[in-house]
Amino acid sequence: MNLNKVFILGRLTADPQVRTTPGGQSVTTFSLATSRFWKDKTGNRQEKTEYHNIVAWGRQAEIAGQYLTRGALAFVEGRMETRSWQDKQGLERKTTEIICDMLQLGPRPPGGGEGGGFRPKTDTSPVSAQQSASQPMVEEIPIVDLEDEMKEEVKASDIPF
Repeated sequence: MNLNKVFILGRLTADPQVRTTPGGQSVTTFSLATSRFWKDKTGNRQEKTEYHNIVAWGRQAEIAGQYLTRGALAFVEGRMETRSWQDKQGLERKTTEIICDMLQLGPRPPGGGEGGGFRPKTDTSPVSAQQSASQPMVEEIPIVDLEDEMKEEVKASDIPF
């Protein structure tokens, strides 16, 4: 049995790049940054950030292009793919990307402030009830401070299996 499944929750490093294939299909690329925090042996807080290239197709691509902006929180479920090509000098290049199967947008910023959320880029006018019904339904992702949750010690008897 094989499994190629990826779950990424991170923030966009730049606005998504939206394109259309010659066949008319939408494709959007963007990058998510994920950070890991820990304390080293001396108790100093350490951080490591990874950057993940995401490719979304079809309706997912349209939604990403319309609602995501730099700094927005997004949850992506997908699969890893590596592709190769030849650059202008004839050298073979490779890149690994996450092909988006499912996209959830992060929470809306309180008061419609800048950064960290999502909002339509095309229209800044107030949205009527009829227009808002046509917009995609988006679940908000609860933000959890894992560092506070990790302070409690886990006992073997607490594990459900």
